[in-house]
Amino acid sequence: MILNSLLGLFSLDMGIDLGTCNTLVCVRGQGIVLNKPSVVAVKKGTNRVLKNGNAVGIVAKEMIGKTPGAITAIRPLMDGVIADFDITEAMLGYFIRKVHGRRSFVMPRVVIAVPSGITAVEKRAVYNSAERAGARRVYLVPEPIAAAIGAELPVTEPRASMIIDIGGGTTEVAILSLADISTCESTRVAGDDMDEAIVNYMKRTYNLMIGPQMAEKIKIEIGSAAELENELTMEVRGRDMISGLPRKTVISSEEIREALKEPIGLIVECVVRTLEKAQPELAADLVEDGIYLAGGGSLLRGIDTVLGQTTGLNVRVCEDPMTCVAKGTSIFLEHLNEWKDTMESDEDNL
Repeated sequence: MILNSLLGLFSLDMGIDLGTCNTLVCVRGQGIVLNKPSVVAVKKGTNRVLKNGNAVGIVAKEMIGKTPGAITAIRPLMDGVIADFDITEAMLGYFIRKVHGRRSFVMPRVVIAVPSGITAVEKRAVYNSAERAGARRVYLVPEPIAAAIGAELPVTEPRASMIIDIGGGTTEVAILSLADISTCESTRVAGDDMDEAIVNYMKRTYNLMIGPQMAEKIKIEIGSAAELENELTMEVRGRDMISGLPRKTVISSEEIREALKEPIGLIVECVVRTLEKAQPELAADLVEDGIYLAGGGSLLRGIDTVLGQTTGLNVRVCEDPMTCVAKGTSIFLEHLNEWKDTMESDEDNL
């Protein structure tokens, strides 16, 4: 215990948005200090992370689908939760060392944002990964609360604040009041499912096999949920499923909108279910205050329009939506001593 306290003196408390696609790390008093894809490069057939500066993050992401026989690029989180325990531990360890300038013997307190719908077993995996990576104490905060606080919504007031956080693996929909969740829905349909829908559409319509990175590029460049004033086109390259040879074709934003109908429809259904469960007084507040969108998925063109048309409410995209959750964990860090007794921690599970 004394040793832990001494090591804590030399450690920087950290907040982590442990996302399926990207992991953001913030430090008390410094804000966001790291923003990297949640991808790790390992030696094939092992869990040994490559011993170089490119083993985690952007360069590792660029390796997906392009690695030689001896290397594998792994995304250790799927649907917002840990899919590969050892690789997640290695990734968190890398982030902790990176923040501390690779100093030895650091044991920070860590606040981690997690999906509201994860199970007790999935929470335990987060605790264990962070502890084995070097955390002295681990606190968990639900992503919707972190996102709403990071977006500077009035969550502590006795009125409704509604946030939709569309990430890579999960979509979190929550109505908050008095600093807690009143009603919440979590669905494992999000940005990755949009990419998969585009991959399947290209197979089905063009007999063209494309990879996840190309699908993501299509989504970003011409993807939309609602009609565009000026529709877009894009050249897509992949492998012909019949001849097996490389081929390219041109697709339009109308086609991609059709491809995205199913995942977007499931997200809309999740939002409607949440609103149907809202208490009448909170529902009344939302008529005036509307809904806020966070997460990378909120940047899809027209998704605010579709949600607004379905719900009849004013829907706004938060300023810098991709960092809302990380900013929320940063605010939790600033008030950790005040709020730690209200947060779930590893000590609760001893």
